Amino acid sequence: MKTATLPPIRVAPDFRLELEGVLEQGESLSQFVEHAVRTTVAKRKNQAEFIRRGVAAIEATQREGNGIPAELVIAKLEAKLVAARKVQPKAGA
Repeated sequence: MKTATLPPIRVAPDFRLELEGVLEQGESLSQFVEHAVRTTVAKRKNQAEFIRRGVAAIEATQREGNGIPAELVIAKLEAKLVAARKVQPKAGA
């Protein structure tokens, strides 16, 4: 399979110098850019999958009707916080 190229991008000269200043020993600008692009593609795929799973979970909960109302969850968390503050010793005591 033939390789393809990414489109060239224009950057300000000072940014180019800054970029070249962070290259590792023996690393080319092309390698740096390819790594950055690959990392961003992977991150976006992970984000999309995370959102897809979250939406599917919300839809399943709504369909099955077995969710816990947010107000109840928050009330329980607030009660735990109040209890924890009562047990916590005073600073400097």
